[in-house]
Amino acid sequence: MRRLAWLLLPVSALAADLGSKAWVLRTIGEGESLPVIKGFFYLTLGFNRGAIFGSLTWLPATTRYLLFALAGLAALIYFGRLFLAKETPAWERLALGLILGGALGNGIDRILRGAVVDFLDFVFGTWHYWTFNLADSFILVGAILYGLRMLLAPKTEPQITEN
Repeated sequence: MRRLAWLLLPVSALAADLGSKAWVLRTIGEGESLPVIKGFFYLTLGFNRGAIFGSLTWLPATTRYLLFALAGLAALIYFGRLFLAKETPAWERLALGLILGGALGNGIDRILRGAVVDFLDFVFGTWHYWTFNLADSFILVGAILYGLRMLLAPKTEPQITEN
């Protein structure tokens, strides 16, 4: 039963992502920019038809969709099994829940729109970061937490038995 309660985490991340994208799509036109903190943070609507940071856009659309579908399905199965496993510690389950919620959000975008809706736009002086969304943030935070868990987990020594 407790594992089922954990499902609220990826569902909440998914709802926050899809809700924020729906709001942005109603509020801002493609390429339009709404300043939140002038010179630092903007809401700028864009559509990423490629992979991370817009890569793979040179591939034909059908090839991209097939590649994303296979990669997405493999990731959902892999991370989903880990997330639902009885022995998965809470720290890892938190990380996996964020990754799953974000992956589902971007996956639904690809299915519905053929592209991921990006809108969080940061500028640091003359450096302009790639535009991203809440799903990307959930995936990144989840990956960092999962990595930290792997680095900080106690190492178990192999047991040597004598015959």
